[in-house]
Amino acid sequence: MHGRDTMENSDQIDRAQRAKRGSPFLNTPQAANYLGISIRLLLRLRRGGGGPIYRRHCRFIQYHIDDLDAWSEANSGRAFRR
Repeated sequence: MHGRDTMENSDQIDRAQRAKRGSPFLNTPQAANYLGISIRLLLRLRRGGGGPIYRRHCRFIQYHIDDLDAWSEANSGRAFRR
């Protein structure tokens, strides 16, 4: 593994641990950042039914970090148009 890959993985692990210590739910901008995709792409995936599982709490869309991890794992290596 290259140095940059190791740093990125370490950063992802750190972000996941911080999220799990607090609320395990992320809003749309936070979820997009966590996944490393644009907000626009996450919205498009949600509307098209191909994105991560989300929950609606009142009028707010929330993504559970475990669902983001599962979706990311299932879609690794898959290219999405931005």
